[in-house]
Amino acid sequence: MRIRVIIILLIALLPMALCGQDVIMPQALRPGDRVAIVSPSSTPDSMVVVKACETLREWGYEPVVGEHTLSRYHGFAGTTEERTSDFLWALRDTTIRAILCSRGGDGAVQLLPRIPLDECRNNPKWFLGFSDATALHCAWVSAGVMSLHSTMCEGISSRPADDAAIIALRGVFGGKMPCYQVPHHALDQNGVAEGRLVGGNLSVLCGVAGSDYDCLNRADEGLILFIEDTGEGISKVDRMLHQLEVRGILARLKGIIVGHFSKYKAPENDFADMYDMLHHYLQHLSIPVCYDFPSGHHSGSNLPLVEGCRVRLTVDGHGTELQFVP
Repeated sequence: MRIRVIIILLIALLPMALCGQDVIMPQALRPGDRVAIVSPSSTPDSMVVVKACETLREWGYEPVVGEHTLSRYHGFAGTTEERTSDFLWALRDTTIRAILCSRGGDGAVQLLPRIPLDECRNNPKWFLGFSDATALHCAWVSAGVMSLHSTMCEGISSRPADDAAIIALRGVFGGKMPCYQVPHHALDQNGVAEGRLVGGNLSVLCGVAGSDYDCLNRADEGLILFIEDTGEGISKVDRMLHQLEVRGILARLKGIIVGHFSKYKAPENDFADMYDMLHHYLQHLSIPVCYDFPSGHHSGSNLPLVEGCRVRLTVDGHGTELQFVP
């Protein structure tokens, strides 16, 4: 009985212990390495997956597709158990060096209670995706492993080889960290900050608040938060922003990167648009804030962001520089 109690306590304390550890950077990929394509959320178009496999081969990697990647079940790519099985296969197979989400949608959060954080840390490999995949990025960073907030199968297969996001993505695969310069935005708040980059889709991020998989549990380490979303109204994002405030997260952030917010009605509540609402509140924080960073649901680009990596954020009258400094 005493041994059982000790084991239970160790399991309960694991998330807190991981928060105090350094974040591991997965190894760079080499030619011939295997990249798994899985669907933790909604079902992708089969041809998009086929084209993504062709592109990965052109890059010199070997794509392998999960058994249930194209399955359908109530709008998801298979049952929770099937999607979890594919994900754990990709995580545990030591010959697989990266895990690529086929698409976003809904359902990734259902996998979280079935993915042990210690397995993520013991099998560090690049995990790629955005939107609904934010739930899994939270798990990766909570486990103490960097992940790659990036385009998925459709972006990989449709973007030209000279696209800035594709060049940066391939660079990270090869072990080269990016440094971005983006144009000045009228609402930018100047300043310089260093911290660990976390975030993604705001509604998904708020959906795991307070859990063992909440990457904002590392707020005391000094975080720079990236947020973006699609299909969420101004008033809903207002509430989510203030959820971060009442949790004490906003007061502990070192900087904020505001990505693109799309598919919402404006004006609303006398705010001209989403950035107007965010600036109304964020201008009172004495930290650098940049707006319209081209990542996430962005019509122009989806620059990859290394979640969990330390970054240096510089915002001034010339624009924004985001430098990754692992």
